[in-house]
Parts: sequence; C-alpha cells; structure tokens
Amino acid sequence: MQGDAGPCSLELTVRGADGKAVYAATVKVHIKYGFGGIRRLDLEAGTNSEGKVRFDGIPAKVQRPPLEFHGSKDELTGIASFDPSAECHAQRDLTLQKPQAPDGH
Repeated sequence: MQGDAGPCSLELTVRGADGKAVYAATVKVHIKYGFGGIRRLDLEAGTNSEGKVRFDGIPAKVQRPPLEFHGSKDELTGIASFDPSAECHAQRDLTLQKPQAPDGH
C-alpha cells in the first residue's frame, strides 16, 4: 500500500494466536501529519498468502506517535505500533486474537 506522504515504511506479518500466518486479514491505519495534524491519511490493505502486508510512503513526523495499525479477520483483532520518527523502516509482527470479554465491573 502506497501512502505517498513520506519516506518511511512498515512491513507487517500478521499471525494468529497459533503463530501461523493469516491470509486475507485486513490492516488499517489512520495517520495525522503536517502542521497541527491538519493532513490526514487513511490506509487499508489485506495480507498476502504469507500473512504479509507493506505500507510505504508513511511520513517521518506524525502527530501523536506511535501509529497504531489495527488488524482483523473474522472475530480476531490485534494492534501493532510503529513510530516512524524513531525507526523509519521497520518490520513488525501483529498477532490476532479473540477480543477479551468485558468483566462486568
């Protein structure tokens, strides 16, 4: 997925709770950047057969880092964090799990 907003990139490997790659998971990110966070960019991409997805063109300076990449497939969800000002080109794992039920207190 090409963001065309900067020089940074992130490659994610989406895995299930069993550690296996997850095919066709969706990963989304909302990016605010520029003076006062006036510019916004919403990116969404799906994983390939190896559970990988790559986001290019991420701005080096974002408002309120780190960015949170939200992954999902069926009822499974997960989050991976990335601060492009600290590490412009990175690789991360994003593990999908069933959401925890509220404890009712």
